[in-house]
Amino acid sequence: MQIIEVMTRQVQTCQTNDPVEKAARIMESSDVGSVPVVDQDGRLTGIMTDRDIVLRGVAKNKDLRMTTCGELMTGEVKCCEPHTEIHEAANMLAQHQIRRLPVVDNQGRLVGICAIGDLAVRDIYINESGEALSRISRGAGTLQ
Repeated sequence: MQIIEVMTRQVQTCQTNDPVEKAARIMESSDVGSVPVVDQDGRLTGIMTDRDIVLRGVAKNKDLRMTTCGELMTGEVKCCEPHTEIHEAANMLAQHQIRRLPVVDNQGRLVGICAIGDLAVRDIYINESGEALSRISRGAGTLQ
Protein backbone atom coordinates (compact mmCIF):
# COMPACT_ATOMS: atom_id res chain seq x y z
CA MET A 1 0.00 0.00 0.00
CA GLN A 2 1.21 3.50 -0.81
CA ILE A 3 0.97 6.79 1.09
CA ILE A 4 -1.34 8.29 -1.55
CA GLU A 5 -3.99 5.81 -0.42
CA VAL A 6 -4.04 6.99 3.22
CA MET A 7 -2.70 10.56 3.27
CA THR A 8 -4.78 13.62 4.07
CA ARG A 9 -5.12 15.67 0.91
CA GLN A 10 -6.69 18.84 2.32
CA VAL A 11 -3.84 20.40 4.29
CA GLN A 12 -3.93 23.89 5.70
CA THR A 13 -0.65 25.70 5.09
CA CYS A 14 1.12 28.98 5.70
CA GLN A 15 3.52 30.86 3.49
CA THR A 16 6.96 32.00 4.59
CA ASN A 17 5.86 35.64 4.82
CA ASP A 18 2.72 34.90 6.91
CA PRO A 19 2.85 35.93 10.56
CA VAL A 20 3.54 33.14 13.06
CA GLU A 21 0.23 34.01 14.68
CA LYS A 22 -1.54 32.61 11.58
CA ALA A 23 0.22 29.26 11.97
CA ALA A 24 -0.71 29.16 15.66
CA ARG A 25 -4.36 29.84 14.81
CA ILE A 26 -4.35 27.03 12.22
CA MET A 27 -2.85 24.66 14.79
CA GLU A 28 -5.52 25.60 17.31
CA SER A 29 -8.47 25.34 14.94
CA SER A 30 -7.24 22.09 13.34
CA ASP A 31 -6.01 20.56 16.62
CA VAL A 32 -2.55 19.82 15.19
CA GLY A 33 0.98 20.58 16.33
CA SER A 34 2.49 21.56 13.00
CA VAL A 35 1.67 23.40 9.80
CA PRO A 36 3.53 22.98 6.50
CA VAL A 37 5.04 26.19 5.12
CA VAL A 38 4.94 26.60 1.34
CA ASP A 39 6.06 29.20 -1.18
CA GLN A 40 3.64 30.97 -3.54
CA ASP A 41 3.81 28.02 -5.95
CA GLY A 42 2.88 25.49 -3.25
CA ARG A 43 6.40 24.06 -2.87
CA LEU A 44 7.25 22.91 0.62
CA THR A 45 9.84 25.23 2.21
CA GLY A 46 9.56 24.21 5.85
CA ILE A 47 7.29 23.27 8.69
CA MET A 48 6.12 25.36 11.62
CA THR A 49 5.74 23.36 14.82
CA ASP A 50 4.31 24.32 18.16
CA ARG A 51 7.83 23.72 19.50
CA ASP A 52 9.25 26.24 16.98
CA ILE A 53 6.76 28.82 18.19
CA VAL A 54 7.57 28.27 21.85
CA LEU A 55 11.36 27.94 21.67
CA ARG A 56 12.18 30.33 18.83
CA GLY A 57 9.33 32.77 19.37
CA VAL A 58 7.80 32.97 22.82
CA ALA A 59 11.00 32.13 24.73
CA LYS A 60 12.82 34.89 22.83
CA ASN A 61 10.06 37.47 23.32
CA LYS A 62 9.19 37.66 19.61
CA ASP A 63 5.98 39.41 18.58
CA LEU A 64 4.12 36.55 16.90
CA ARG A 65 1.97 39.00 14.93
CA MET A 66 5.05 40.60 13.36
CA THR A 67 7.44 37.63 13.13
CA THR A 68 7.08 35.58 9.94
CA CYS A 69 6.81 31.83 9.62
CA GLY A 70 10.00 31.92 7.57
CA GLU A 71 11.89 33.30 10.55
CA LEU A 72 10.88 30.57 13.01
CA MET A 73 10.05 27.50 10.91
CA THR A 74 12.11 24.35 10.72
CA GLY A 75 13.59 24.54 7.23
CA GLU A 76 14.90 21.01 6.81
CA VAL A 77 11.77 18.88 6.45
CA LYS A 78 11.63 15.13 6.04
CA CYS A 79 9.03 14.31 3.41
CA CYS A 80 8.02 11.58 1.00
CA GLU A 81 6.35 11.18 -2.38
CA PRO A 82 2.79 9.92 -2.96
CA HIS A 83 3.97 6.48 -4.10
CA THR A 84 6.16 5.83 -1.06
CA GLU A 85 5.25 2.49 0.52
CA ILE A 86 3.58 2.69 3.92
CA HIS A 87 6.29 0.52 5.51
CA GLU A 88 8.95 2.98 4.33
CA ALA A 89 6.95 5.94 5.66
CA ALA A 90 6.57 4.26 9.06
CA ASN A 91 10.33 3.76 9.18
CA MET A 92 10.91 7.42 8.27
CA LEU A 93 8.58 8.57 11.04
CA ALA A 94 10.34 6.38 13.60
CA GLN A 95 13.87 7.12 12.41
CA HIS A 96 13.40 10.90 12.42
CA GLN A 97 11.13 10.90 15.49
CA ILE A 98 8.32 12.80 13.79
CA ARG A 99 4.56 12.29 13.83
CA ARG A 100 3.66 13.81 10.46
CA LEU A 101 5.26 13.38 7.07
CA PRO A 102 4.52 15.95 4.34
CA VAL A 103 3.89 14.39 0.92
CA VAL A 104 5.25 16.25 -2.11
CA ASP A 105 5.09 15.70 -5.85
CA ASN A 106 8.17 15.46 -8.08
CA GLN A 107 8.38 19.27 -8.22
CA GLY A 108 8.32 19.67 -4.43
CA ARG A 109 4.72 20.88 -4.23
CA LEU A 110 2.78 19.79 -1.16
CA VAL A 111 0.04 17.33 -2.12
CA GLY A 112 -0.82 15.89 1.29
CA ILE A 113 0.37 14.88 4.71
CA CYS A 114 0.59 11.50 6.41
CA ALA A 115 0.18 11.32 10.16
CA ILE A 116 1.16 8.33 12.27
CA GLY A 117 -2.56 7.57 12.73
CA ASP A 118 -3.07 7.37 8.97
CA LEU A 119 -0.86 4.30 8.92
CA ALA A 120 -3.31 2.42 11.15
CA VAL A 121 -6.22 2.60 8.67
CA ARG A 122 -5.75 -1.00 7.59
CA ASP A 123 -5.59 -3.78 10.15
CA ILE A 124 -2.26 -5.06 8.83
CA TYR A 125 -0.56 -1.75 9.62
CA ILE A 126 -1.90 -1.20 13.15
CA ASN A 127 1.02 -2.98 14.80
CA GLU A 128 3.54 -1.21 12.60
CA SER A 129 2.11 2.25 13.30
CA GLY A 130 1.95 1.45 17.00
CA GLU A 131 5.58 0.36 16.95
CA ALA A 132 6.56 3.53 15.05
CA LEU A 133 4.77 5.69 17.63
CA SER A 134 6.44 3.80 20.44
CA ARG A 135 9.86 4.35 18.86
CA ILE A 136 9.11 8.04 18.25
CA SER A 137 8.14 8.46 21.89
CA ARG A 138 11.26 6.64 23.12
CA GLY A 139 13.60 8.27 20.61
CA ALA A 140 14.55 4.96 19.01
CA GLY A 141 15.65 4.29 15.44
CA THR A 142 14.13 2.34 12.55
CA LEU A 143 11.61 -0.49 12.61
CA GLN A 144 12.81 -4.02 12.01
